[in-house]
Amino acid sequence: KQAGENAVLQVGITNIHPELVKLLGRLRYRTSYGQNVLDHSLEVASLSGIMASELGLDPTMARRAGLLHDIGKALDHEMEGSHVDIGVEVARKYKESEAVVHAIAAHHNDIEPKTVIACLVQAADAISAARPGARRENVENYIKRLEKLEEVASGFEGVERCYAIQAGREIRVIVKPEAISDDKMTLLAHDICRKIESDLEYPGQIKVNIIRESRVADFAK
Repeated sequence: KQAGENAVLQVGITNIHPELVKLLGRLRYRTSYGQNVLDHSLEVASLSGIMASELGLDPTMARRAGLLHDIGKALDHEMEGSHVDIGVEVARKYKESEAVVHAIAAHHNDIEPKTVIACLVQAADAISAARPGARRENVENYIKRLEKLEEVASGFEGVERCYAIQAGREIRVIVKPEAISDDKMTLLAHDICRKIESDLEYPGQIKVNIIRESRVADFAK
């Protein structure tokens, strides 16, 4: 429980059910492909919060979703179902918001992410999991490749942010909804693919994912 309380304090979130805090503490004793699951969850929370701030979204909500995205792994050895399904179930049971529940449900693409925060958690999860423990020069090359990929996609009109994920095998492109209509998204994806093919050298293939979220604001006077 202490490890869970420390994690919640570190991320700076409040009003979280004590049972969820206890489950977070359990993640200290779980590993996934050699990575400590609680450390990974803290990293995902931090990255999600940073990216949300850059986009003008709620960083606290993003950090909360990031911290809880793998909560199902605290129970997947004693309950039926995948860690994603279990995570969704416990988050609902302990009254987490639909935004957090959706981010948990979508983080492995079992369902399509419908919100930018769910996309950010997915991206942060991939960045943390794919972070190379390689020698320094390999890390530098890796970072340069990701930066170049983001630079190519950012050069298009109407693009707000880009994130290269899955070790550079996918690029998430978040567009300004007022500049890029649903119809233009397919064309933009096609144009970015052509530009990547002409400007970059890379192994395998790169998936280009365009994300457009409509935001409506009004004022109570």
